[in-house]
Amino acid sequence: MQFWINLLENQGLSPELAGHIAGMATGVSILVIAILSTLFAKRVVVARLNHYIETNAIKWDNAIVERRVLDRLVPFVPALVFYLFAPSLPNYAEIVQRLSSAYMIIAATFSFIALLDAAGDIYLNFEISKVKSITVLIQVLKISVWILGGIGFVATLLDKSPVLLFSGIGALAAVLSFVFKDTLLGLVASAQLAANDMVRIGDWIEMPKHNADGFVTDITLYTVKVQNWDRTITTIPTYTLISDSFKNWRGMQQSGGRRIKRSINIDATSIKFCTEEMLQRFEKYQHISDYIKQKKEELEKYNKEHNVDPSQLVNGRRLTNIGTFRAYIQAYLKNHPGIHSGMIQMARHLTPTEHGLPIEIYAFTNDTAWVKYEAIQADIFDHILAVIPQFDLRLFQTPTGHDLRSINPNTHLMAQDASTHTSRPDQQMTTSTTTQASIAEE
Repeated sequence: MQFWINLLENQGLSPELAGHIAGMATGVSILVIAILSTLFAKRVVVARLNHYIETNAIKWDNAIVERRVLDRLVPFVPALVFYLFAPSLPNYAEIVQRLSSAYMIIAATFSFIALLDAAGDIYLNFEISKVKSITVLIQVLKISVWILGGIGFVATLLDKSPVLLFSGIGALAAVLSFVFKDTLLGLVASAQLAANDMVRIGDWIEMPKHNADGFVTDITLYTVKVQNWDRTITTIPTYTLISDSFKNWRGMQQSGGRRIKRSINIDATSIKFCTEEMLQRFEKYQHISDYIKQKKEELEKYNKEHNVDPSQLVNGRRLTNIGTFRAYIQAYLKNHPGIHSGMIQMARHLTPTEHGLPIEIYAFTNDTAWVKYEAIQADIFDHILAVIPQFDLRLFQTPTGHDLRSINPNTHLMAQDASTHTSRPDQQMTTSTTTQASIAEE
């Protein structure tokens, strides 16, 4: 500044005019220095650093370049130049430094936000990211940075202490809590979800209230995204997972076994004691051959020890076709390659109903994938349904139209004949009388 003043005064200008022109010349000089510094920082320093990051052997640091962390720091350079050279402009030094400081706060805020995004991208390269998500943590930090940056920016422009602004925000806490209600609820819910390990990315969850049934693809401060089995996306508010109940299938996936719990109804009238001929036939069934031999010896020994009269079937102990069938299912499950051998397997009776005696198959497949699970389950029940008649049992089925027609093949013919004589009331009466007579005669 003094250099320009001395130069201009030597040219014969008045001190006042020389001062104004010197100020303008100094401002232009500072602007040129700021532009050159910015170009140097961007084209040389940042460009070389980005090139080094992209070409080195470390791959995870590429997120710094992709998120343009260093590029967002470039605007910090001209603001710093103006701040340092502001004393050269005595009349404008204070306002220049204040504006420069505010601009540096903005540049630093944007750069730090980009750094947090890069940290989130880097975290995704590690295996632990599949178990623990830090998306919520990063979002909370970003909100904090925005708030601190905003307070610092306003405090710098107003030349006030940030503490005073914080106290003012405290007075507006009630208003802010209403405005940021969803944010606060999401923050609390996210903290509880993470602390209690209630849900992770990749978990299969069910929440019928929100029509959600599928895998969790994203957990944020505000929402949890679930990709349903039909490939639709359901978005659930994060705090809803705390306030409402949901089912998480992670335990099933981690155990390696998926449950089969399905029953078939046996016609109760087909249940009976096994005859000798039936036992000889059952003994040829590979899965229960040893079982039949062992049971025959055990029952024969018991009946002899207790002097049982074999002339009556109700005396003593005897095998039944339903009990033998249940033993067959048990042995079949034990030998099935798709059933988990380390988990419970059983075939049990349920309470008899008007639909017969339910036999429930309870076991776990050794593959939790949906398609394979359904294939294993279908294979098991295909075999069980087909083998039921081999034990002189019948599957219960509600009578269909075909079953009713098989009782009297002429019934549907009479119904057709009745439908063709409905034009006059006397014909309807005659048809009805004829039909009733035919039924009574049969």
